[in-house]
This record gives sequence, structure tokens and C-alpha cells, in this order.
Amino acid sequence: TKKKMANVNIDGKDYEFDNLSDKAKSTLVSLQFVQSELSKINAQLAAYKTAENAYKISLKKELEEQN
Repeated sequence: TKKKMANVNIDGKDYEFDNLSDKAKSTLVSLQFVQSELSKINAQLAAYKTAENAYKISLKKELEEQN
């Protein structure tokens, strides 16, 4: 049974991971790490924006009740 190599698609072109140079493999791993971290940061940002909007609504309601 022939083992299937993992393919990596970069800018629409497929590459076999095992055929990449060590430097390309290392750079790819670093790129994937950064993309993962950016995804986490974007999720946090969405949560903060939701909280910000909730605080604005709450503050507006409180200020309206004072007047």
C-alpha cells in the first residue's frame, strides 16, 4: 500500500509537504501558527465588540432613566 503524502495548497498551487525543503516546511509551520493566533485574536475582538455594544446600551439606558 502506497502512503499518501499530505498536500499543501499555496496560492492555488498544490505541493507535497514531504517534498518541501526544510526551510519551506519550517516557514509553513510558522505561517500556520500565526494564522491560528490571528484567528484566536479575531474571535476575542468579536467578543470585546459585543461586550462594548452591551455596555453602550446599558449606559444609554441608565442615562435615560436619570433624566
